[in-house]
Amino acid sequence: MRRAQPPRTKFGQGSKAEAERLAAEAHPGLAARVAAAAVAADIIASGHALDDKFAGASLHSKLVGLEARDVALARSIVTVSLRRLGTIRHALARLLDKGAPRNAGQLEWILTIGAAQILYLDVPDHAAVDLAVRAARLDAKSAHYANLVNAVLRNLSRRRDELTAGDALDLDAPAWLASRWRKTYGEAGARAIAEAHRREPTLDLTVKSDAAGWAEKLGGVVLPTGSVRLTNRAPIIELEGYGAGEWWVQDAAAALPARLLGARAGERVADLCAAPGGKTAQLAAAGAVVTAIDRSAERLKRLSANFKRLGLDAEIVVADAKTYSGGPFDAVLVDAPCSATGTIRRHPDVAWTKKPGDITSLAALQEKLLDHAAELTRPGGRLVYCTCSLEPEEGERQIAALLRRNPDLTRSPIAPEEVGGLSALINSDGEVRALPSHLPNDDGRLAGLDGFFAARLFRQG
Repeated sequence: MRRAQPPRTKFGQGSKAEAERLAAEAHPGLAARVAAAAVAADIIASGHALDDKFAGASLHSKLVGLEARDVALARSIVTVSLRRLGTIRHALARLLDKGAPRNAGQLEWILTIGAAQILYLDVPDHAAVDLAVRAARLDAKSAHYANLVNAVLRNLSRRRDELTAGDALDLDAPAWLASRWRKTYGEAGARAIAEAHRREPTLDLTVKSDAAGWAEKLGGVVLPTGSVRLTNRAPIIELEGYGAGEWWVQDAAAALPARLLGARAGERVADLCAAPGGKTAQLAAAGAVVTAIDRSAERLKRLSANFKRLGLDAEIVVADAKTYSGGPFDAVLVDAPCSATGTIRRHPDVAWTKKPGDITSLAALQEKLLDHAAELTRPGGRLVYCTCSLEPEEGERQIAALLRRNPDLTRSPIAPEEVGGLSALINSDGEVRALPSHLPNDDGRLAGLDGFFAARLFRQG
Protein backbone atom coordinates (compact mmCIF):
# COMPACT_ATOMS: atom_id res chain seq x y z
CA MET A 1 0.00 0.00 0.00
CA ARG A 2 1.37 3.39 -0.96
CA ARG A 3 2.19 5.67 1.93
CA ALA A 4 0.27 8.94 2.07
CA GLN A 5 2.49 11.96 1.46
CA PRO A 6 2.05 15.25 3.32
CA PRO A 7 0.68 18.03 1.13
CA ARG A 8 3.28 20.27 -0.48
CA THR A 9 3.39 23.78 0.85
CA LYS A 10 3.45 26.57 -1.70
CA PHE A 11 4.15 30.20 -0.91
CA GLY A 12 1.04 31.80 0.49
CA GLN A 13 -0.44 28.41 1.53
CA GLY A 14 -0.08 26.31 4.66
CA SER A 15 1.92 27.36 7.65
CA LYS A 16 3.61 30.74 7.41
CA ALA A 17 5.96 29.76 10.21
CA GLU A 18 6.96 26.61 8.31
CA ALA A 19 7.61 28.62 5.15
CA GLU A 20 9.85 31.00 7.12
CA ARG A 21 11.70 28.08 8.69
CA LEU A 22 12.41 26.42 5.37
CA ALA A 23 13.51 29.69 3.80
CA ALA A 24 15.76 30.45 6.76
CA GLU A 25 17.42 27.06 6.53
CA ALA A 26 18.14 27.62 2.86
CA HIS A 27 19.43 31.18 3.36
CA PRO A 28 21.55 31.76 6.49
CA GLY A 29 20.86 35.10 8.13
CA LEU A 30 17.36 35.44 6.70
CA ALA A 31 15.62 34.51 9.96
CA ALA A 32 17.59 37.22 11.78
CA ARG A 33 16.45 39.81 9.22
CA VAL A 34 12.81 38.72 9.39
CA ALA A 35 12.98 38.94 13.18
CA ALA A 36 14.70 42.33 13.10
CA ALA A 37 11.97 43.83 10.88
CA ALA A 38 9.23 42.43 13.12
CA VAL A 39 10.86 43.63 16.34
CA ALA A 40 11.51 47.13 14.99
CA ALA A 41 7.90 47.40 13.84
CA ASP A 42 6.66 46.23 17.25
CA ILE A 43 8.79 48.73 19.14
CA ILE A 44 7.63 51.71 17.11
CA ALA A 45 3.98 50.68 16.79
CA SER A 46 3.46 49.57 20.39
CA GLY A 47 6.06 51.57 22.32
CA HIS A 48 7.73 48.46 23.71
CA ALA A 49 11.29 48.70 25.01
CA LEU A 50 14.04 47.19 22.88
CA ASP A 51 15.53 45.33 25.86
CA ASP A 52 12.18 43.74 26.68
CA LYS A 53 11.75 42.37 23.16
CA PHE A 54 15.05 40.48 23.43
CA ALA A 55 14.67 38.88 26.85
CA GLY A 56 12.38 37.13 29.32
CA ALA A 57 8.64 36.82 29.05
CA SER A 58 8.40 39.64 26.50
CA LEU A 59 10.78 37.96 24.02
CA HIS A 60 9.43 38.57 20.53
CA SER A 61 7.94 35.48 18.93
CA LYS A 62 10.14 35.83 15.83
CA LEU A 63 13.23 35.36 18.02
CA VAL A 64 12.03 32.12 19.62
CA GLY A 65 14.13 29.19 18.50
CA LEU A 66 16.84 31.28 16.81
CA GLU A 67 20.48 30.54 17.50
CA ALA A 68 22.26 32.97 19.81
CA ARG A 69 24.27 34.45 16.94
CA ASP A 70 21.09 35.19 14.98
CA VAL A 71 19.48 36.83 18.01
CA ALA A 72 22.61 38.95 18.48
CA LEU A 73 22.59 39.90 14.79
CA ALA A 74 18.91 40.82 14.91
CA ARG A 75 19.53 43.01 17.96
CA SER A 76 22.44 44.75 16.28
CA ILE A 77 20.33 45.48 13.21
CA VAL A 78 17.37 46.78 15.24
CA THR A 79 19.60 48.95 17.42
CA VAL A 80 21.31 50.72 14.55
CA SER A 81 17.99 51.04 12.71
CA LEU A 82 16.57 52.96 15.67
CA ARG A 83 19.75 54.94 16.27
CA ARG A 84 19.62 56.26 12.70
CA LEU A 85 15.89 55.98 12.08
CA GLY A 86 15.44 59.60 11.08
CA THR A 87 18.27 59.49 8.55
CA ILE A 88 17.04 56.18 7.12
CA ARG A 89 13.47 57.45 6.77
CA HIS A 90 14.72 60.62 5.09
CA ALA A 91 16.82 58.64 2.61
CA LEU A 92 14.04 56.18 1.79
CA ALA A 93 11.53 58.99 1.30
CA ARG A 94 13.78 60.51 -1.37
CA LEU A 95 13.95 57.16 -3.14
CA LEU A 96 10.20 56.51 -3.03
CA ASP A 97 8.80 59.26 -5.24
CA LYS A 98 5.21 58.30 -4.53
CA GLY A 99 5.79 57.36 -0.91
CA ALA A 100 5.62 53.90 0.61
CA PRO A 101 2.73 51.72 -0.60
CA ARG A 102 -0.16 51.32 1.82
CA ASN A 103 -1.21 47.99 3.28
CA ALA A 104 2.15 46.54 2.33
CA GLY A 105 2.73 44.50 5.48
CA GLN A 106 6.31 44.64 6.75
CA LEU A 107 7.60 46.53 3.70
CA GLU A 108 8.53 49.70 5.61
CA TRP A 109 10.58 47.77 8.15
CA ILE A 110 12.16 45.41 5.63
CA LEU A 111 13.40 48.50 3.81
CA THR A 112 14.48 50.13 7.08
CA ILE A 113 16.56 47.24 8.34
CA GLY A 114 17.99 46.68 4.88
CA ALA A 115 19.05 50.32 4.73
CA ALA A 116 20.58 50.12 8.20
CA GLN A 117 22.80 47.23 7.11
CA ILE A 118 23.90 48.96 3.90
CA LEU A 119 24.63 52.29 5.56
CA TYR A 120 25.89 51.45 9.02
CA LEU A 121 26.78 47.77 9.47
CA ASP A 122 29.60 45.64 8.16
CA VAL A 123 27.33 43.69 5.81
CA PRO A 124 28.06 43.40 2.06
CA ASP A 125 25.53 45.47 0.16
CA HIS A 126 24.56 42.61 -2.13
CA ALA A 127 23.83 40.37 0.87
CA ALA A 128 21.70 43.02 2.56
CA VAL A 129 19.71 43.57 -0.62
CA ASP A 130 19.25 39.87 -1.37
CA LEU A 131 18.05 39.01 2.13
CA ALA A 132 15.70 42.00 2.20
CA VAL A 133 14.12 40.84 -1.06
CA ARG A 134 13.73 37.32 0.33
CA ALA A 135 12.20 38.70 3.55
CA ALA A 136 9.69 40.67 1.48
CA ARG A 137 8.71 37.55 -0.44
CA LEU A 138 8.01 35.72 2.82
CA ASP A 139 5.42 38.31 3.86
CA ALA A 140 2.17 37.91 1.95
CA LYS A 141 1.37 41.63 1.94
CA SER A 142 4.84 42.79 0.91
CA ALA A 143 5.65 39.99 -1.56
CA HIS A 144 4.23 42.02 -4.45
CA TYR A 145 6.84 44.71 -3.73
CA ALA A 146 9.95 42.52 -3.74
CA ASN A 147 11.20 44.15 -6.94
CA LEU A 148 10.68 47.57 -5.36
CA VAL A 149 12.78 46.51 -2.37
CA ASN A 150 15.54 45.43 -4.73
CA ALA A 151 15.49 48.69 -6.70
CA VAL A 152 15.31 51.02 -3.68
CA LEU A 153 18.11 49.36 -1.72
CA ARG A 154 20.40 49.12 -4.74
CA ASN A 155 19.82 52.80 -5.42
CA LEU A 156 20.54 53.60 -1.78
CA SER A 157 23.82 51.71 -2.00
CA ARG A 158 24.90 53.83 -4.98
CA ARG A 159 23.79 57.18 -3.51
CA ARG A 160 24.56 56.65 0.18
CA ASP A 161 26.69 59.77 0.71
CA GLU A 162 24.18 62.04 -0.98
CA LEU A 163 21.16 60.58 0.78
CA THR A 164 22.56 60.51 4.33
CA ALA A 165 24.09 63.98 4.48
CA GLY A 166 22.56 66.10 7.21
CA ASP A 167 22.75 67.20 10.82
CA ALA A 168 22.05 64.69 13.59
CA LEU A 169 19.66 67.01 15.42
CA ASP A 170 17.57 67.65 12.33
CA LEU A 171 17.51 64.04 11.16
CA ASP A 172 17.86 61.62 14.07
CA ALA A 173 16.07 63.40 16.91
CA PRO A 174 12.26 63.59 16.97
CA ALA A 175 11.18 67.19 16.41
CA TRP A 176 9.65 67.59 19.86
CA LEU A 177 12.86 66.49 21.60
CA ALA A 178 15.04 68.61 19.31
CA SER A 179 12.90 71.63 20.21
CA ARG A 180 13.21 70.91 23.93
CA TRP A 181 16.98 70.50 23.80
CA ARG A 182 17.43 73.70 21.81
CA LYS A 183 15.43 75.57 24.44
CA THR A 184 17.29 74.04 27.39
CA TYR A 185 20.86 73.70 26.08
CA GLY A 186 21.03 76.14 23.17
CA GLU A 187 21.60 75.35 19.51
CA ALA A 188 25.20 74.17 19.89
CA GLY A 189 24.43 72.12 22.98
CA ALA A 190 21.43 70.43 21.38
CA ARG A 191 23.44 69.54 18.27
CA ALA A 192 26.24 68.08 20.39
CA ILE A 193 23.73 65.89 22.26
CA ALA A 194 22.19 64.57 19.05
CA GLU A 195 25.61 63.90 17.53
CA ALA A 196 26.63 61.94 20.65
CA HIS A 197 23.51 59.81 20.27
CA ARG A 198 24.75 58.66 16.87
CA ARG A 199 27.85 57.02 18.37
CA GLU A 200 27.50 53.46 19.62
CA PRO A 201 28.89 53.31 23.19
CA THR A 202 30.99 50.54 24.61
CA LEU A 203 30.46 49.04 28.06
CA ASP A 204 31.24 50.76 31.34
CA LEU A 205 31.90 48.70 34.45
CA THR A 206 31.81 49.48 38.15
CA VAL A 207 34.43 47.40 39.93
CA LYS A 208 34.62 46.49 43.59
CA SER A 209 38.31 47.43 43.77
CA ASP A 210 41.47 47.92 41.71
CA ALA A 211 39.97 49.73 38.73
CA ALA A 212 43.39 50.05 37.06
CA GLY A 213 44.03 46.32 37.40
CA TRP A 214 40.70 45.37 35.91
CA ALA A 215 41.10 47.87 33.09
CA GLU A 216 44.37 46.19 32.17
CA LYS A 217 42.90 42.68 32.39
CA LEU A 218 39.82 43.51 30.31
CA GLY A 219 41.41 45.81 27.75
CA GLY A 220 39.85 49.04 28.94
CA VAL A 221 40.69 52.37 30.52
CA VAL A 222 39.87 53.98 33.85
CA LEU A 223 37.70 57.07 33.39
CA PRO A 224 38.22 60.14 35.57
CA THR A 225 35.08 59.19 37.51
CA GLY A 226 36.52 55.79 38.46
CA SER A 227 34.50 53.58 36.11
CA VAL A 228 36.25 51.17 33.74
CA ARG A 229 35.36 51.68 30.08
CA LEU A 230 36.00 48.77 27.74
CA THR A 231 37.46 49.50 24.32
CA ASN A 232 36.29 46.26 22.71
CA ARG A 233 33.04 44.34 22.65
CA ALA A 234 32.74 40.79 23.96
CA PRO A 235 29.96 38.72 25.56
CA ILE A 236 29.69 39.95 29.15
CA ILE A 237 29.54 36.54 30.77
CA GLU A 238 32.76 35.52 29.02
CA LEU A 239 34.80 38.37 30.50
CA GLU A 240 37.21 37.67 33.34
CA GLY A 241 35.78 38.52 36.73
CA TYR A 242 32.12 38.18 35.78
CA GLY A 243 31.55 34.81 37.43
CA ALA A 244 33.55 35.85 40.48
CA GLY A 245 31.38 38.95 40.92
CA GLU A 246 34.24 41.43 40.71
CA TRP A 247 32.28 44.01 38.70
CA TRP A 248 28.94 44.87 37.15
CA VAL A 249 27.84 46.76 34.04
CA GLN A 250 26.87 50.36 34.76
CA ASP A 251 27.24 53.54 32.72
CA ALA A 252 29.80 55.90 34.19
CA ALA A 253 27.20 58.64 34.72
CA ALA A 254 24.80 56.19 36.39
CA ALA A 255 27.56 55.30 38.86
CA LEU A 256 27.85 58.86 40.17
CA PRO A 257 24.69 59.26 42.34
CA ALA A 258 25.50 56.38 44.73
CA ARG A 259 29.05 57.69 45.14
CA LEU A 260 27.71 61.15 45.90
CA LEU A 261 25.56 59.73 48.70
CA GLY A 262 28.81 58.83 50.49
CA ALA A 263 27.41 55.75 52.23
CA ARG A 264 29.59 54.54 55.09
CA ALA A 265 29.97 51.14 56.72
CA GLY A 266 27.10 50.42 59.11
CA GLU A 267 24.84 53.25 57.95
CA ARG A 268 21.20 52.47 57.22
CA VAL A 269 20.56 53.39 53.61
CA ALA A 270 17.37 53.13 51.55
CA ASP A 271 17.49 52.74 47.77
CA LEU A 272 14.07 53.63 46.42
CA CYS A 273 13.14 52.28 42.98
CA ALA A 274 16.20 50.05 43.32
CA ALA A 275 15.96 47.65 40.37
CA PRO A 276 17.98 46.69 38.38
CA GLY A 277 20.40 47.25 41.24
CA GLY A 278 23.64 48.82 40.04
CA LYS A 279 23.41 51.66 42.54
CA THR A 280 22.23 49.27 45.26
CA ALA A 281 25.36 47.21 44.67
CA GLN A 282 27.55 50.30 45.08
CA LEU A 283 25.92 51.09 48.43
CA ALA A 284 26.23 47.50 49.67
CA ALA A 285 29.85 47.28 48.51
CA ALA A 286 30.59 50.37 50.63
CA GLY A 287 29.46 48.41 53.70
CA ALA A 288 26.11 50.13 54.24
CA VAL A 289 23.09 48.26 55.57
CA VAL A 290 20.91 48.64 52.50
CA THR A 291 17.17 48.30 52.06
CA ALA A 292 16.35 47.94 48.36
CA ILE A 293 12.76 48.90 47.56
CA ASP A 294 10.95 48.46 44.24
CA ARG A 295 7.36 47.80 43.28
CA SER A 296 8.33 45.21 40.64
CA ALA A 297 8.82 41.76 42.11
CA GLU A 298 10.15 40.50 38.77
CA ARG A 299 12.82 43.20 38.57
CA LEU A 300 13.82 42.54 42.18
CA LYS A 301 14.33 38.86 41.32
CA ARG A 302 16.98 39.97 38.84
CA LEU A 303 18.50 42.25 41.48
CA SER A 304 18.63 39.34 43.91
CA ALA A 305 20.32 37.12 41.31
CA ASN A 306 22.90 39.82 40.61
CA PHE A 307 23.60 40.24 44.31
CA LYS A 308 24.18 36.50 44.62
CA ARG A 309 26.77 36.66 41.82
CA LEU A 310 28.39 39.72 43.39
CA GLY A 311 28.44 38.25 46.89
CA LEU A 312 26.60 41.26 48.34
CA ASP A 313 23.73 41.54 50.83
CA ALA A 314 20.71 43.81 51.03
CA GLU A 315 17.21 43.69 52.45
CA ILE A 316 14.98 43.40 49.39
CA VAL A 317 11.45 44.75 49.75
CA VAL A 318 8.63 44.64 47.22
CA ALA A 319 6.72 47.84 47.90
CA ASP A 320 5.57 51.13 46.42
CA ALA A 321 8.35 53.60 47.21
CA LYS A 322 5.78 56.42 47.53
CA THR A 323 4.20 54.77 50.57
CA TYR A 324 6.93 52.54 52.06
CA SER A 325 6.73 52.91 55.83
CA GLY A 326 10.28 51.99 56.93
CA GLY A 327 12.88 54.39 58.20
CA PRO A 328 14.17 56.77 59.21
CA PHE A 329 17.42 56.21 57.31
CA ASP A 330 20.84 57.81 57.54
CA ALA A 331 20.77 58.26 53.77
CA VAL A 332 18.22 57.81 50.99
CA LEU A 333 18.82 57.41 47.26
CA VAL A 334 15.94 58.13 44.88
CA ASP A 335 16.64 56.94 41.34
CA ALA A 336 13.23 57.97 40.11
CA PRO A 337 11.33 56.58 37.11
CA CYS A 338 11.75 59.08 34.28
CA SER A 339 11.53 59.61 30.54
CA ALA A 340 15.08 58.20 30.20
CA THR A 341 15.96 60.67 27.42
CA GLY A 342 19.50 60.73 28.79
CA THR A 343 19.99 57.07 27.84
CA ILE A 344 19.24 57.37 24.11
CA ARG A 345 22.89 56.67 23.26
CA ARG A 346 22.47 53.19 24.82
CA HIS A 347 18.73 52.80 24.26
CA PRO A 348 17.84 54.47 20.94
CA ASP A 349 14.27 53.18 21.16
CA VAL A 350 13.60 55.80 23.85
CA ALA A 351 13.75 58.60 21.27
CA TRP A 352 10.88 57.06 19.31
CA THR A 353 8.71 55.53 22.04
CA LYS A 354 8.45 58.43 24.51
CA LYS A 355 5.91 61.22 24.11
CA PRO A 356 5.70 64.76 25.55
CA GLY A 357 2.91 63.71 27.90
CA ASP A 358 5.19 61.12 29.50
CA ILE A 359 7.34 63.87 30.99
CA THR A 360 4.35 65.55 32.63
CA SER A 361 3.02 62.36 34.22
CA LEU A 362 6.47 61.19 35.33
CA ALA A 363 7.26 64.58 36.87
CA ALA A 364 4.14 64.26 39.02
CA LEU A 365 5.30 60.82 40.19
CA GLN A 366 8.80 62.13 40.92
CA GLU A 367 7.36 64.88 43.11
CA LYS A 368 5.56 62.34 45.27
CA LEU A 369 8.65 60.14 45.53
CA LEU A 370 10.80 63.07 46.57
CA ASP A 371 8.40 64.22 49.29
CA HIS A 372 8.24 60.72 50.76
CA ALA A 373 12.01 60.26 50.49
CA ALA A 374 12.47 63.42 52.53
CA GLU A 375 10.20 61.93 55.22
CA LEU A 376 12.31 58.74 55.27
CA THR A 377 15.54 60.70 55.80
CA ARG A 378 16.45 61.22 59.46
CA PRO A 379 17.33 64.70 60.74
CA GLY A 380 21.01 65.18 59.93
CA GLY A 381 20.74 62.64 57.10
CA ARG A 382 21.42 62.85 53.37
CA LEU A 383 19.20 62.51 50.33
CA VAL A 384 20.34 62.07 46.72
CA TYR A 385 17.84 62.38 43.90
CA CYS A 386 18.71 61.37 40.35
CA THR A 387 17.14 60.70 36.97
CA CYS A 388 18.56 59.60 33.62
CA SER A 389 16.65 62.38 31.88
CA LEU A 390 17.79 65.45 29.95
CA GLU A 391 14.56 67.28 30.75
CA PRO A 392 14.68 70.00 33.46
CA GLU A 393 11.16 69.14 34.69
CA GLU A 394 12.62 65.83 35.86
CA GLY A 395 15.79 67.31 37.33
CA GLU A 396 16.59 70.91 38.21
CA ARG A 397 12.97 72.02 38.53
CA GLN A 398 12.10 69.08 40.77
CA ILE A 399 14.77 70.02 43.29
CA ALA A 400 13.91 73.72 43.23
CA ALA A 401 10.26 72.87 43.93
CA LEU A 402 11.18 70.37 46.67
CA LEU A 403 13.26 72.97 48.50
CA ARG A 404 10.35 75.41 48.38
CA ARG A 405 8.07 72.79 49.93
CA ASN A 406 10.56 71.60 52.56
CA PRO A 407 12.42 74.36 54.44
CA ASP A 408 14.30 71.76 56.52
CA LEU A 409 16.14 70.57 53.39
CA THR A 410 19.17 72.33 51.96
CA ARG A 411 21.47 71.60 49.04
CA SER A 412 24.78 69.93 49.78
CA PRO A 413 26.72 71.17 46.73
CA ILE A 414 28.75 68.66 44.74
CA ALA A 415 32.37 69.58 44.07
CA PRO A 416 34.17 68.84 40.79
CA GLU A 417 36.65 66.54 42.57
CA GLU A 418 33.73 64.27 43.51
CA VAL A 419 33.12 63.60 39.81
CA GLY A 420 36.70 63.07 38.71
CA GLY A 421 37.47 66.76 38.32
CA LEU A 422 34.97 67.08 35.46
CA SER A 423 33.74 70.56 36.31
CA ALA A 424 31.59 70.64 33.16
CA LEU A 425 29.29 68.15 34.90
CA ILE A 426 28.45 70.58 37.75
CA ASN A 427 25.83 73.29 37.31
CA SER A 428 25.69 76.62 39.13
CA ASP A 429 23.64 75.13 42.00
CA GLY A 430 26.19 72.39 42.71
CA GLU A 431 24.14 69.66 41.03
CA VAL A 432 25.32 67.11 38.49
CA ARG A 433 24.05 67.64 34.96
CA ALA A 434 25.83 65.10 32.75
CA LEU A 435 25.20 65.25 29.00
CA PRO A 436 25.83 62.63 26.31
CA SER A 437 28.31 65.06 24.76
CA HIS A 438 30.42 65.28 27.92
CA LEU A 439 33.71 63.42 28.27
CA PRO A 440 34.88 64.05 24.69
CA ASN A 441 37.61 61.84 23.24
CA ASP A 442 39.26 61.57 19.83
CA ASP A 443 38.51 57.84 20.03
CA GLY A 444 34.74 57.69 19.71
CA ARG A 445 34.66 54.45 21.70
CA LEU A 446 35.88 56.32 24.78
CA ALA A 447 33.66 59.39 24.47
CA GLY A 448 30.35 60.30 26.04
CA LEU A 449 28.19 59.66 29.09
CA ASP A 450 24.54 58.98 29.66
CA GLY A 451 22.57 62.12 30.35
CA PHE A 452 22.06 62.27 34.10
CA PHE A 453 20.87 64.67 36.77
CA ALA A 454 21.75 64.30 40.44
CA ALA A 455 21.32 66.55 43.45
CA ARG A 456 22.44 65.98 47.04
CA LEU A 457 20.42 67.36 49.93
CA PHE A 458 20.91 67.60 53.68
CA ARG A 459 18.06 67.37 56.16
CA GLN A 460 18.63 69.72 59.06
CA GLY A 461 18.37 68.38 62.59
